[in-house]
Parts: sequence; C-alpha cells; structure tokens
Amino acid sequence: MYVVIMGGGRVGLTLASLLISDGHDVTLIENDESLCGNAAVELDALVICGNGTDIKTLEESNINNANVFVAATGNDEANLLSCILVREYNIPKIIARVSNPDHEEAFRKVGIDHVISPERTAAGYLEKLITRPKVADLIVLGSGDAEILDMTIKNKKIIGKRVGDISPTDNYIIVSIYNNGHIEIPRADMVLNEGSKVSVLVKIEAVKEVTKIFTK
Repeated sequence: MYVVIMGGGRVGLTLASLLISDGHDVTLIENDESLCGNAAVELDALVICGNGTDIKTLEESNINNANVFVAATGNDEANLLSCILVREYNIPKIIARVSNPDHEEAFRKVGIDHVISPERTAAGYLEKLITRPKVADLIVLGSGDAEILDMTIKNKKIIGKRVGDISPTDNYIIVSIYNNGHIEIPRADMVLNEGSKVSVLVKIEAVKEVTKIFTK
C-alpha cells in the first residue's frame, strides 16, 4: 500500500514510522525545513520539503498512485485545503487530523469522512481509564456504539464456567482469551480460570454491567 502523509510533526512522523515498519511505501510532505531534515534522517522513505496545499508538491509525491492520503499537520485549515485538492485525484481513502473538534463538521461537509481528532480521542481514553479502573485497556469501535475491553477474570461467579455458559449474549461476546502469555480463540467448552485475561466485545450501553460480570 502506498501512503502519502502531509505533516512531519509528532503525529505524522510516528504514523510514517509505523507504516514503514509494517512494509508499506510512504512519502512524507513537510514544509518546515528542520522537521523535513529530521524526517529524512528518521525515515526510510521519500521526504519532500514542500507545501501539501500546493498541487505541484502533491504531484511530486506521486499522489495519483496513492492508496491513502493523510493530512496530519496541526493546522486544520491546511489539512482541509489539502484534502479538498486531493479529492480530485480519486484516492480511495483520505484521512484528516483535526486539532479543533469544532472543525470536524467542515471536513465532513466537503466529503472527508475519515476525520480524526487526537485530542478528543486522548481525552476520551483518559476519561474511560479513570471511570473504569478495572478495565486494563479498551478500543472504541465504529461510531462509538461498541468497545473491546481487556479484563482480568476475578469474579468468582464465573470462575470455572465454560465460555459457552456465559457468551455470547445480546450485549457482549468473548473474542479472545490470554493464558500463559498465549492468545486463544475461545471455544464453547473452554473453562474460564481466575486471573485469565479476556477481550470482550461489548455494546456501549452494557459496559458497566459487563465489567462487573468479569471483575466484581
């Protein structure tokens, strides 16, 4: 997969590094010379010192062949303009970073459906860690109507029961079990042991109830 990223700051540089380590081809566009130089040293990728809101710079990045374009600068106006320009190249997926959550609607109005607010995501994640201390980790899915919770089994009411005795229900399903450092896809006849870690797909309205089932 070929990905063009505009923005060589913390978000863009980290994203580029992750994609490259996964074997994807990446081109990074950055208009700040110092950030550009740093990215050129850090990344095994083409780094273009230029403005991603300039058509010539976009074409220099071979934008016609990109599978994904990511506008990852901290400037919402620049991200919006670059996304509008890139839409003309019929790229399958365009993703925009939004620093001010109030600007999300502007991106959606011009047809950018993949809008990410790191600030909002981080704040929401911290809020959930504070209000759900028994949950080790979580992933929000879809539009926020479901989550995957990682929990350690502590509730004596389910210890010794089989997976099929308690899952699935209308509100949740156990999707994986970790035993002795190994992940297992749960079978109905697997026994739930005290201290085992489970990943559970949960409807958002049932999170509190399901957390008690496993950790109370």
